[in-house]
Amino acid sequence: MTKTLYVLSAEPQCGKTLICLGLVSALTSRTAKVAFLRPAAEPAADGPDPDIRLILEQFGLDQAPDSAFAISAEQAARLVASGSRDELFETVAAAHAALAAGHEVVVCESGSASPGGEGLTFELDLELAKALGAMVVAVVSGRGKTAAQTADAARMAASTILRQGLALAAVAVNRVEAELSAQAAGLLAGCLAGLPGLPDPLPPVWTIPEDERLSRPSMAEVARRLEAEILWGGDRLDVQVGETVVAAMSVGNFLNYVRPGCLVVTPGDRADIILAVLAARASGAFPHPAGLALTGGLDVAPSIVRLLSGWSDIPLPVIRTGMPTSPTLHRLEGLVSRLDPGQQGRVQAALGHFEAHADAGGLAQRMAAATEEAMPGLVFEQSVIARAKSLGKTIVFPEGGEDRVLMAADQVMSRGIARVVILGDVEDMTRRAAVMGLDLTQATLFDPAAHPDREAFAATLFELRKGKGLTLEAARELLLDKTYFGTMLVYKGVADGMVSGATTTTADTIRPALQFIRTRPGFSMVSSVFFMCLADRVLVYGDCAVNPDPTAEELAEIAAASADTAARFGIPPRVAMLSYSTGASGKGPDVEKVRQAVALARARLPDIPVEGPIQYDAAVDPVTAAEKMPGSLVAGRATVFIFPDLDTGNVTYKAVQRATGAAAMGPVLQGLKKPVNDLSRGCTVRDIVYTAAVTAIQAGEAEDAPSQTAKEAS
Repeated sequence: MTKTLYVLSAEPQCGKTLICLGLVSALTSRTAKVAFLRPAAEPAADGPDPDIRLILEQFGLDQAPDSAFAISAEQAARLVASGSRDELFETVAAAHAALAAGHEVVVCESGSASPGGEGLTFELDLELAKALGAMVVAVVSGRGKTAAQTADAARMAASTILRQGLALAAVAVNRVEAELSAQAAGLLAGCLAGLPGLPDPLPPVWTIPEDERLSRPSMAEVARRLEAEILWGGDRLDVQVGETVVAAMSVGNFLNYVRPGCLVVTPGDRADIILAVLAARASGAFPHPAGLALTGGLDVAPSIVRLLSGWSDIPLPVIRTGMPTSPTLHRLEGLVSRLDPGQQGRVQAALGHFEAHADAGGLAQRMAAATEEAMPGLVFEQSVIARAKSLGKTIVFPEGGEDRVLMAADQVMSRGIARVVILGDVEDMTRRAAVMGLDLTQATLFDPAAHPDREAFAATLFELRKGKGLTLEAARELLLDKTYFGTMLVYKGVADGMVSGATTTTADTIRPALQFIRTRPGFSMVSSVFFMCLADRVLVYGDCAVNPDPTAEELAEIAAASADTAARFGIPPRVAMLSYSTGASGKGPDVEKVRQAVALARARLPDIPVEGPIQYDAAVDPVTAAEKMPGSLVAGRATVFIFPDLDTGNVTYKAVQRATGAAAMGPVLQGLKKPVNDLSRGCTVRDIVYTAAVTAIQAGEAEDAPSQTAKEAS
């Protein structure tokens, strides 16, 4: 499972860029598969967001600039303002899933506390980090704070993150006043002590002092900020600028205010100041200014131009802006210096400064050694979409007469999840799609009654079922049923899987599949699971849709199929066989059935932990588990929940869905040689889209599974 590191700050200008730069450097030294993501970013006028450009170019990361941000800061702010948080979260999770599919680590830079003021709030960033299952590096600024205030700020940031149930990887206290660095480091060393929720050992707290080489803007940044013209010294724009000095007095008085590295701002017609600045720069008796900004858009006197044209090397940059002096000064107040890959001197200085004060290598080692945490529901949902998109499968929808199916098919194609076949009246489907504004031009539309291979399909069905008394004429009639026809398309390999049930019963969906697709080797029945996508994890519930009152043998088979499904979708199976009692405490035929099923399941799954009989609370809650079943590998940590009957399973999944707001993905049918999945008749368009993605993944898995033909199994 890909690990995610979320660099999070609650205040502006705390130096997140430096922290991201240092972390990515440390991580890329250990693995080439590192990706960078800004959940909300605003592309610059001349290209990507500056931090994205820096990280991608500096380390040559294997990703396109567009993949490094999920949504523009402006769009994010608009979605938040309109109450569309779910859309924002799904957009970010989709971008994260696309990167996670091909990388071992994704480093996210938070969208809050940005200079522009738009994008994500600190609270939203916390929620996103949790939704992505990320470890958090908290960035705190020590600028303008005492050592005690800095330590308090670090403790408060860590406490806020831990209260959200997030894993704190490190606290980076950046831009600490240089003279307070040693004192602050002493206070910061113990600032996390006593906070609830901290791991052992404690996360590191890095004290990184202010470095003027990194905080001061360059003359190139000044020129860009002022939209200024470069008059002279264009080869010296990397020089860094300190304070700003306004030259409005006589030369004799002005020279007393010149400071090392200062930017001199003066109207363009002050020839005397221009010459004085150049003289100060050439003199060994005065501090050297960094640059000269001429205001008002005024032309430099021709005599001065002639004078300077005779110099072989102008010793500092001279720029000209069309703004008057006062607006120029106001514009410079908001200037924030940024690291640029074109300024390798500063970038290497930044990396050296970070490495001297932060043990990011140790953090990388701890991340590599960390045990896998549960996958948050949102991450799982988007990983399903990303995985399906990579497979290029074809899904058949037999219910083309239902608008929800047409809308879902449109999304499945537009998002690249799968190719689509839709069954129904072609003219009617085309007309309704046009009315709804859907694009079905890439879909294959079939009317089963007019399909050119209908007679060949009927012959196949007759051969498969003639032993059961089916006649050829009856086979022709059955294939007028869109569910039978769609199942035949899957059997023949025209489609890789089928999604049905929006207007039909579960029995109608399953019956054709059982008749001629048949069950996988080792399985004698079809069962179902729901993926319960909770905020912090994904649980697998079975069987909640197909088998009303399974026997002990059938419960064991449901457990085996559900554990297999969980593993195929990246969920480590720890199986809880549920009952109304835990361990040996209960008696009676119902609990005895579960006890027998546990023994059978353990024999069938020797390498997978199976526990039962066990109550739901003991299976899901570590505190209850410690009391009722101490030492169990499953109790309190179960991921696969097997219900004793359909009533219990169906009621429980709906109760959990309503009580927690979890998305319930399913029912996902299991046990068939090729995937056929059922829909609830109350399903939404979103439900159909995700079921199609699950079906595509099952089809990809089925290609590698041993199989036999339906004819051989008949």
